[in-house]
Amino acid sequence: MASRADYEAIPEAALAWHREGRGAALGTVVETWGSAPRPVGSQLAISGTSDMMGSVSGGCVESAVVAEALEAIGTGESRLLTYGVSDDDAFAVGLACGGTIRVLVEPIGALPETMLADLCEARAERRPVAYAVDTVTWQRRLDGPQDWPERFRLDRSGFEEDCFVAIHNPPLRMVVVGAVHIAQPLMQMAKLAGYDATLVDPREAFGSVERFPDARLVHDWPDDALSAHGLDQRTAVVTLTHDPKLDDPAIETALASDVFYLGCLGSSRTHAKRVDRLRAAGFDDRAIGRIHAPVGLDIGARSPAEIAVAIMAEITRVLRLG
Repeated sequence: MASRADYEAIPEAALAWHREGRGAALGTVVETWGSAPRPVGSQLAISGTSDMMGSVSGGCVESAVVAEALEAIGTGESRLLTYGVSDDDAFAVGLACGGTIRVLVEPIGALPETMLADLCEARAERRPVAYAVDTVTWQRRLDGPQDWPERFRLDRSGFEEDCFVAIHNPPLRMVVVGAVHIAQPLMQMAKLAGYDATLVDPREAFGSVERFPDARLVHDWPDDALSAHGLDQRTAVVTLTHDPKLDDPAIETALASDVFYLGCLGSSRTHAKRVDRLRAAGFDDRAIGRIHAPVGLDIGARSPAEIAVAIMAEITRVLRLG
C-alpha cells in the first residue's frame, strides 16, 4: 500500500535533477517472482552524477540498476532489466529465497519532462494518478481512478498485457476525534499501518503531549479541524468522544465529504439517537448509511487496545474490499 514511507519524493527528485541539467532516470520494479524485498511499483531515482533516492531491492541490485541508468541517461533509451539469484546467493543481494525482480529504467526525456511534471503536480495536490507505459511501443500516458478502479482501490501497480500501470495514490490519512483511552493504541496502530494520523480534541487536558507524546494534535473544534485538514477518498475519520457536541460536528463534516470510512464509537442505542439527530439536520438514509457504528469489527473486543484492533481491521476491510 502507499504509505508515507512509500510516498517519498522520488519522481520529484528525478524531475529536479533533470531540470538542473544533471540528467536523471527512474528505476521502477515492474514484476517480482518468489520473495522480493520491495513490492511492484517501488522506485529508485538516479541522477547523472550518481545521486540516488529510493530503492528497488537491497544489496548489489541497486548498483547494477544505477549502472544501467547512467547508460540510459546517455543513450536516452528506456530498458527492461531482470535480476534473479539462486537461494545460495539470494541473501547477499537482498533477494530472499531466490527472488527475481524486473526493473524498468526510464531516462527523463524518454519519459517526457512535461508528463513527469504533471505526475508530480498531481501527487502534490493529493490527486490519484496512474502512470501507464507500453513496454513494446514505449507510448506513455497518465490515467485516473476511473481507468483502473481496482488497482487504485488495492494500491496495486502491475502489468495489463504489455502495459505497466504504476499507481500513485495519495498517502492514507486518518483523523481521530476524541483523545480518549482508545485513541492511544489506535493512533499507534494507525501509524504502524501506514496512516498519517491526526488526533482532534479541543480539550487540551485530554489531548496533551504527555498522553500522546508522538501524535499530531489539533485542539480546534472538530468541524473546523476537519475542514482545515481536508477530507478526501484516502481519508478515514473515527469519532470516539460519545459527546454529541464534539462528535456530531465531525460526523456532519465527514458526511459532506468523500472519506472512504467514517466510524463512530457508541452502542446501538447511542447510534440510534445519533441517527435521529442527523435526520433532523437534513441527512438522508443513504448518507447516514455510510457510518460504521458501533465502530469496528465484531470480534468481542473489550479492552481499549482490542477495540483499536477491531477499528483498524474494519478500516482495512472497507479500504480493500469496499
